[in-house]
Amino acid sequence: QLNAQSFDVESDANALQKTRDMGGLELVMPAAFAASGDCDAAEFAGRTVVEFPLTGESITLPTGLAGDFNAMTFSEQIPGPTLRVTQGDVVKMTLTVPEGEATPHGNDMHASQVTAVPTFGAVQPGTSKTYCYIAEVPGVYKYHCSGVNV
Repeated sequence: QLNAQSFDVESDANALQKTRDMGGLELVMPAAFAASGDCDAAEFAGRTVVEFPLTGESITLPTGLAGDFNAMTFSEQIPGPTLRVTQGDVVKMTLTVPEGEATPHGNDMHASQVTAVPTFGAVQPGTSKTYCYIAEVPGVYKYHCSGVNV
């Protein structure tokens, strides 16, 4: 959703008001999303499955300078572990958040070309979530926490 409050450039105030009046804009590109979902789905059959288990944990890291840094990590690493697959492989991503963790964690994995919510969303402490997608587009992609259902 787009909620225009201020802009650094001149804008057409009338157009902005019309956008507000109609409830804002919802930018969605469903045709761009890769096949994803239940790991037993038929579209994944016969493909190489690459498992990518991650643990969402908050840890304290020494900075070596002035104290410590509290970090939300994937598998206690910054940056998180690297996943390498071949185009056409199925990525089976499982995120586990240990019991006692202070906040939920999530995973917005850009290579999957799907939205974190509702496909993934927040993983509550003491639980796990798994989803699968086909690695369709070659390249280097980031993934990051989306624990608050962005």
